[in-house]
Amino acid sequence: MQENNIKQNQNLILENRKNLTISGITDVDSFDEKTICLYTQLGELTIQGRELHIDTMSVETGNMTITGDIWAVVYGDKERKSPLTVLGRLFK
Repeated sequence: MQENNIKQNQNLILENRKNLTISGITDVDSFDEKTICLYTQLGELTIQGRELHIDTMSVETGNMTITGDIWAVVYGDKERKSPLTVLGRLFK
């Protein structure tokens, strides 16, 4: 996605703690059945739970659908909108 000065909207829709729809995804850092770490237009985002599955993800639109038993949705560093490079990880 191209960066520009216009902020785009980001939406999180959580239904019955089982279905989570997210827009504004820029990258996925890591995922397993308990934790999904991703980057959004508003910074880092971590989803925690049990039996988490990424059902759909569109690179073009930045939309993602996650199912499972969702326990927490936590925003992290607002300034980090993409993964650190190898050098960035060394000096962090």
